[in-house]
Amino acid sequence: MDFEADGRFGNKRVHNRLGPAPGAASSSSSTKVCIHWRAGRCNRFPCPFLHSELPEAATTKRPNQRDGPGGHVWRNPNSGGGGRGGGGGYNKWGRGPGGADGGVRHKVPDRPCKFFLAGDCTYGEKCRYPHTYCMSNSITLLTPLQGHEKVVTGIALPAGSDKLYSGSKDGTVRLWDCQTGQCAGVLPVGGEVGCMISEGPWVFVGIPDAVKVWNMQTQAEMNLTGPTGQVYALAVGNELLFAATQDGRILAWRFSAVTNCFEPAASLTGHQLAVVSLIVGGMRLYSGSMDKTIRVWDLATLQCIQTLSDHTNVVMSLLCWDQFLLSCSLDQTIKVWAATESGNLEVTYTHKEENGALALTGMPDAQSKPVLVCSLNDNTVRLYDLPSFSDRGRIFSKQEIRAIQTGPGGLFFTGDGTGELKVWQWIIDASQT
Repeated sequence: MDFEADGRFGNKRVHNRLGPAPGAASSSSSTKVCIHWRAGRCNRFPCPFLHSELPEAATTKRPNQRDGPGGHVWRNPNSGGGGRGGGGGYNKWGRGPGGADGGVRHKVPDRPCKFFLAGDCTYGEKCRYPHTYCMSNSITLLTPLQGHEKVVTGIALPAGSDKLYSGSKDGTVRLWDCQTGQCAGVLPVGGEVGCMISEGPWVFVGIPDAVKVWNMQTQAEMNLTGPTGQVYALAVGNELLFAATQDGRILAWRFSAVTNCFEPAASLTGHQLAVVSLIVGGMRLYSGSMDKTIRVWDLATLQCIQTLSDHTNVVMSLLCWDQFLLSCSLDQTIKVWAATESGNLEVTYTHKEENGALALTGMPDAQSKPVLVCSLNDNTVRLYDLPSFSDRGRIFSKQEIRAIQTGPGGLFFTGDGTGELKVWQWIIDASQT
């Protein structure tokens, strides 16, 4: 039997002792049940009191004793002494239903062991809390990828490449072999990576005061200057590359086949603080900022055509799904925007979370149903069916997950604050069929 109180390493196990042997002399103490054992925290050895319940005829009902079969809340499931059905009729607490006598059941944990997530649970398989990084019937963890020394801020999978790319605030881009899961190379980029995307054979990496560009087919490498401060987000649309910068501007470049490089095309101004999220949908560019607004830009004219001000904190991430725009914020909401008859966007639904939302992405599950994946600043990722927002499970991490990237064949990738990436796989969930 396990009992976990407040403490660093899960604290002390409850000792399972049965009291005096049959036929032993009785004393006033040996006919009483240890109150500390009932509370799950007796650490005396030997203990002068019983570590098992007395037969019902010898007990009087306590005020906190529950009615019905099973009786005592703190029955020791491993004791072979008192209690109906002997010691084999009950499972460990927190392990779900057990036994056939209808005894009191412990609430099934809705979170994994926090010490397991931190990497220092000493109980192993005996821990009463699950040792898992996800609680969902729809996904499974394939493998972790370790190497970065700081938070992972971007993940990219270029078309036609057998390498996965990840960028981190440790100032490096790592290449991972998709067949072996091993690190195939480390590229120093000269500054903290703020974001990373791929488009066709191109990989774009945002760093302070610049955007690094690689072509994976030709091995061409470029350095686009112009940004002031960190580049927090990148997007591609209408043959333009957009970079969201710390000074509130959105810079645009256009690729020239004549010069075989990217040339400056425009500077979009309007946000009052840093722009931290970008997404392209149709002929619109959407930008989210620390000024709590979302701006809508016409890709044909590069003019701002609407400003959305419904969020009350930083707009961290944006996603286009079907004809809708989804946004998430540190104000603990995910908002769904739809176009009115006038063409302007308005909030059609607000989903409330208990923590600030950091990143959004959408992907199909194993049955091709649309799923929203949203990371929160409580070190979790929530999975929701769309459009119902039905809960599909949670991913847990040691630190915040800042980067999420979809892959082929039901794969997706996450990167957290410790520098670790994880590879996930969608699986068939029988409850969803």
